[in-house]
Amino acid sequence: MKNKIVAGLLAFFLGGLGIHWFYLNKNSKGIAYLLTTVLGCIFSVFIIGYIPLFIICVLVIIDFISLISMDEKVFNEKYNS
Repeated sequence: MKNKIVAGLLAFFLGGLGIHWFYLNKNSKGIAYLLTTVLGCIFSVFIIGYIPLFIICVLVIIDFISLISMDEKVFNEKYNS
Protein backbone atom coordinates (compact mmCIF):
# COMPACT_ATOMS: atom_id res chain seq x y z
CA MET A 1 0.00 0.00 0.00
CA LYS A 2 1.52 3.28 -1.13
CA ASN A 3 1.65 6.24 1.23
CA LYS A 4 1.24 9.80 -0.05
CA ILE A 5 3.58 11.26 2.60
CA VAL A 6 6.34 8.85 1.59
CA ALA A 7 5.74 9.65 -2.08
CA GLY A 8 5.86 13.38 -1.34
CA LEU A 9 9.08 13.09 0.64
CA LEU A 10 10.66 11.01 -2.10
CA ALA A 11 9.64 13.68 -4.60
CA PHE A 12 11.15 16.41 -2.41
CA PHE A 13 14.47 14.71 -1.69
CA LEU A 14 15.00 12.41 -4.71
CA GLY A 15 12.58 13.83 -7.24
CA GLY A 16 15.20 14.66 -9.85
CA LEU A 17 15.94 10.97 -10.12
CA GLY A 18 12.26 10.10 -10.47
CA ILE A 19 12.28 7.88 -7.39
CA HIS A 20 8.78 8.97 -6.37
CA TRP A 21 7.41 7.77 -9.72
CA PHE A 22 9.16 4.42 -9.38
CA TYR A 23 7.63 4.14 -5.89
CA LEU A 24 4.18 4.84 -7.35
CA ASN A 25 4.71 2.25 -10.16
CA LYS A 26 4.80 4.93 -12.86
CA ASN A 27 8.07 3.65 -14.31
CA SER A 28 7.89 5.53 -17.61
CA LYS A 29 7.67 8.85 -15.78
CA GLY A 30 10.49 7.78 -13.49
CA ILE A 31 12.72 6.90 -16.42
CA ALA A 32 11.91 10.22 -18.12
CA TYR A 33 12.86 12.19 -14.98
CA LEU A 34 16.03 10.13 -14.51
CA LEU A 35 17.18 10.48 -18.12
CA THR A 36 16.42 14.19 -18.21
CA THR A 37 18.41 14.77 -15.04
CA VAL A 38 21.37 12.66 -16.16
CA LEU A 39 21.49 14.24 -19.61
CA GLY A 40 21.10 17.69 -18.08
CA CYS A 41 24.06 17.02 -15.79
CA ILE A 42 26.18 15.70 -18.64
CA PHE A 43 25.40 18.66 -20.87
CA SER A 44 25.55 21.25 -18.08
CA VAL A 45 28.99 22.14 -19.41
CA PHE A 46 27.05 23.92 -22.12
CA ILE A 47 24.48 26.55 -21.19
CA ILE A 48 21.65 24.51 -22.76
CA GLY A 49 22.23 21.76 -20.19
CA TYR A 50 20.73 23.89 -17.44
CA ILE A 51 17.35 24.10 -19.16
CA PRO A 52 16.39 20.42 -18.54
CA LEU A 53 17.60 20.69 -14.95
CA PHE A 54 15.48 23.78 -14.39
CA ILE A 55 12.44 22.05 -15.92
CA ILE A 56 12.94 18.99 -13.68
CA CYS A 57 13.22 21.24 -10.60
CA VAL A 58 9.93 22.92 -11.43
CA LEU A 59 8.22 19.58 -12.12
CA VAL A 60 9.51 18.10 -8.86
CA ILE A 61 8.15 21.05 -6.87
CA ILE A 62 4.78 20.63 -8.60
CA ASP A 63 4.84 16.85 -7.94
CA PHE A 64 5.69 17.40 -4.28
CA ILE A 65 2.90 19.91 -3.71
CA SER A 66 0.32 17.88 -5.62
CA LEU A 67 1.19 14.63 -3.81
CA ILE A 68 1.18 16.17 -0.34
CA SER A 69 -2.03 18.13 -0.89
CA MET A 70 -3.90 15.32 -2.66
CA ASP A 71 -6.91 13.94 -0.83
CA GLU A 72 -6.23 10.53 0.69
CA LYS A 73 -9.18 8.94 -1.13
CA VAL A 74 -8.08 10.32 -4.51
CA PHE A 75 -4.51 9.16 -3.87
CA ASN A 76 -5.65 5.67 -3.00
CA GLU A 77 -7.87 5.43 -6.10
CA LYS A 78 -5.08 6.65 -8.33
CA TYR A 79 -2.04 4.80 -6.96
CA ASN A 80 -3.30 1.96 -4.74
CA SER A 81 -5.77 0.25 -7.05
